[in-house]
Amino acid sequence: MFAKLFAESGLSLDRLRALLEVGAVGSIVKAAQGDPVRQSQYSRQIKELEDFFRTRLIERQGKGTRLTADGKELARISRFFMTGLSNFQRGCLAEEQTFRIGASATFIRRFLLPVLSSSSLCKGEATYATEAVSDDEIERRLHDLTLDFGVVRNAELSRPLQTKLLGNWKLGLWLPKSLRLSQSKAAEAFEQNDLPLAVAKKELEGFDVISSSYELGLICDSFLDALAVTENGEVAALLPDFLAPVKSTKSFIRVNMPKIDSITFSFYFAWNPRLLRLNPHAIRKRDWLANALCEEIL
Repeated sequence: MFAKLFAESGLSLDRLRALLEVGAVGSIVKAAQGDPVRQSQYSRQIKELEDFFRTRLIERQGKGTRLTADGKELARISRFFMTGLSNFQRGCLAEEQTFRIGASATFIRRFLLPVLSSSSLCKGEATYATEAVSDDEIERRLHDLTLDFGVVRNAELSRPLQTKLLGNWKLGLWLPKSLRLSQSKAAEAFEQNDLPLAVAKKELEGFDVISSSYELGLICDSFLDALAVTENGEVAALLPDFLAPVKSTKSFIRVNMPKIDSITFSFYFAWNPRLLRLNPHAIRKRDWLANALCEEIL
């Protein structure tokens, strides 16, 4: 059945691992961590794979390298295969598994960490690693199986990825009273792109919430950063309702902005069904995480 694969030398797990490691960091030098011996080894191993498959697997890109279309496909197949082997090994050795979860920085701190630090984790069975990454990066890494689960704002991910709705939220414009602006004056200043504003641009990427010509007072990495800046009383901020400064209502007002207030955003739990076929234990973790996050968001 596989006679042709083993009819000549050049294919091995070590060589496939070299391709995965170089593809992941975009450079043979980085993959080898500056070790000239390992650099030579990685170059040779990838060249042997190219000779075996009769195709280019990597190509130069600036000072680094990137996988070709064939290289990406071989990396995808290899990662799928090695993930299965790794899960089988962990099962045979009864080792604890680590589940990698990608989400925005705000979602991780506001919802995910409280769930993961709950008493149910004391039972063991698995560990968890969180990574603050963009929706596009989550989608790519779910396909690559370098993330086990993700939380995104878009339900329409490319096949075969699947999603489950966790909850919805609204965006609001919050204004420190120290700016001494009325609701109407603040709304007018916002429409004229003249309101000092902190925006979590990364977490609103892809959504047409503010004009591209708006001269922002401060661009933040996360809603949590925008909230912290607003609490200093110098700038207004666009904040999700679950981060509204309700404990400091005497110091803030919510500006009535219909075009902002009418927008509904969503959180979706996302996974790759291929992972579940490779690791049936992940089904239980997916269901537990999705249900626990739904309850936390509510």
